[in-house]
Amino acid sequence: MNKVYPDAASALAGIVQDGQTIAVGGFGLCGIPEALIGALRDSGVTGLTAISNNAGVDGFGLGQLLTTRQIKKMIASYVGENKEFARQYLAGELELEFTPQGTLAEKLRAGGAGIPAFFTKTGVGTIVADGKELREFDGEQYVMERSLVADVSLVKAYMADRAGNLVYRKTARNFNPNVAMAGKITIVEVEKLVEVGEIDPDQVHTPSIFVHRIVVNAHPEKRIEQRTVRTEA
Repeated sequence: MNKVYPDAASALAGIVQDGQTIAVGGFGLCGIPEALIGALRDSGVTGLTAISNNAGVDGFGLGQLLTTRQIKKMIASYVGENKEFARQYLAGELELEFTPQGTLAEKLRAGGAGIPAFFTKTGVGTIVADGKELREFDGEQYVMERSLVADVSLVKAYMADRAGNLVYRKTARNFNPNVAMAGKITIVEVEKLVEVGEIDPDQVHTPSIFVHRIVVNAHPEKRIEQRTVRTEA
């Protein structure tokens, strides 16, 4: 089966629809699938629930989909870099499900592993636990968290072979492996495509079984969210 598509738009074609839950890899602007997010914006689908560690920045990353009002709900752990996000949320135009960062990662990992729910101490005694089941284990209170499964996952990796085995690059790995696992359909954007057998099996970060479509974006922008430089002495 050919998993490689000529561009991001064709990789999304026939897959994305209004009202879907879309999980997107990345941390800040590091390791985000830039081309796939742009193609999702251009597809015009609306009413999306977006699962991502954060909501991008104004005009870039998932911030593009907020500008076009294509996202109705965010499931995220941090949204502080996006003024349009804040405006829509405070105006009651956008739903938000805040989730602690580690819990969000585990909700995605568990969803990909077929685990429907798990217990964690994170959030006990806070609004995070409101309306959720609490249970005591070994004298400690834990809150039950439901796992997350997305209709479509959009992932960024550094390299893939044509079967879909993935290699991430350094910190750009971040949420991407968990997002890849959690998608019913997973579409991956890579900078480098190689033939099957060229990746050492011990170096594979995400096995091909989780990957359905691949698109090459050899020269992503890789925008820096907050550039900090040393003051000259």
